[in-house]
Amino acid sequence: MAVLHLNQSALHNRADHAGLFAGIRDYMARRAVYRQTVRELNDLNARELADLGMSRSMIRNVAYEAAWGAK
Repeated sequence: MAVLHLNQSALHNRADHAGLFAGIRDYMARRAVYRQTVRELNDLNARELADLGMSRSMIRNVAYEAAWGAK
């Protein structure tokens, strides 16, 4: 009985770790999208941003929405 309990505990812990690592991978991927979006928008000049209907102050918000969706 004790062995069965230990095995169930080990499986439960493994599932917890898998979920944790999946969350970390998801966060890192979203963070990469955010950084790339900020970098690319910062490379545009004021006229190009205006053509997109954006100002420089909007870059971080637009990048956040690109990575994580609307707030």
